[in-house]
Amino acid sequence: MSKAYTHRMGSERIQITDAGGPVTNSEVTLRQVKGSVSFGCAAFETINTVNGLKKGDEMANAKKVVENMLDIFDFFTLPFYWGRFEPERGKPMTRETLNAARWLQERGRTVKGHPLCWHTVCADWLLEFSDEEILRQQLERIERDVTDFRGVIDIWDVINEVVIMPVFDRYDNAVTRICKMEGQIGLVKKVFDEARRANPDALLLINDFDMSTDYSDLVKKLLDEGVCIDAIGLQSHMHQGIWPKEKTLEVLERFSKFGLPLHFTEISLVSGDLMPPHIGDLNDFVPAEWPSTPEGLERQAEQAAEFYSLLFACPLVEAVTYWSFADGGWLNAPAGLVTKEGQRKPAYDTLYDLIHKQWRTPEAKVKTDENGYVEVKGFRGDYVAEFDGGSMEFTLK
Repeated sequence: MSKAYTHRMGSERIQITDAGGPVTNSEVTLRQVKGSVSFGCAAFETINTVNGLKKGDEMANAKKVVENMLDIFDFFTLPFYWGRFEPERGKPMTRETLNAARWLQERGRTVKGHPLCWHTVCADWLLEFSDEEILRQQLERIERDVTDFRGVIDIWDVINEVVIMPVFDRYDNAVTRICKMEGQIGLVKKVFDEARRANPDALLLINDFDMSTDYSDLVKKLLDEGVCIDAIGLQSHMHQGIWPKEKTLEVLERFSKFGLPLHFTEISLVSGDLMPPHIGDLNDFVPAEWPSTPEGLERQAEQAAEFYSLLFACPLVEAVTYWSFADGGWLNAPAGLVTKEGQRKPAYDTLYDLIHKQWRTPEAKVKTDENGYVEVKGFRGDYVAEFDGGSMEFTLK
């Protein structure tokens, strides 16, 4: 094992017990079931499959995609883009989204909501209101959704891409208006405070694609102002090629200085031709077809291993989310770990090997002592101890 991962390891003397007390002088099988880093993906397809919103081949493909998600990941992001979540005022997709979130939770998965406040994919019906009324409705929306999903979704991207928010000018939108009115710090503080009131136990993130010092400087100002940020979200859409190693390490070092957990919230690597380097806004490149290539599939797998290994080596990285899981998602790019039909790509197999084999303690058989104790050494995370007549769960910290 690489020395870069020793901080992910733990060692502890654990007492194995059942209803009758310590399990003494007995053979026990130790099996790790979850690591200390949450690995996941955007799981928008679950809304379709759980609620039966697709038919025929489309439903069959969506189900295959979701099955592959569940096989590899334990951390799933569901969409709360206001313009799609509530296209008509007062008629949010609460029931459908809550069905999907509960379905994932019942299968032992952790669910995150994304995002509560964002200038893009905003609800157009907000534009008829004054800025003051838009702000009031934005805060009400946060209170409503965080409350409705409390206990099922307790992790939220509270505000998305606030660095560019006040100067965004591609089209008029309600959130840019209120960001100009309140200022970045004022708006971020209000939306975080509202989310915290609605769920004091939630894990609340700020999230952005801008990896410049503009973002880290903003985070510092927000923390200095007392904004209750629990984790920092870092996007890494790499449609134009993987970040150089030097950039990844610099970003990790710069944001680690805050001492907060780091979540890589949106990772994408294409398995086809790279997006041309002259494209400034990735949204401007949407070809009708963008297929994978043999060279691209190999490159995607190699770069997934490289990038994820750098993240796993950083002590403050606590969550890593791939985006999108299947081809044909954002920008119609071949950036998935599976095809549209749910067929696994080499990058899927590479990440599966890392997450479930190389970064997971091998199953082991040990014997408890006369007091029921065993020494456990391995990757930190959740374990199950199985013995004759029962089992016990514990966490290696």
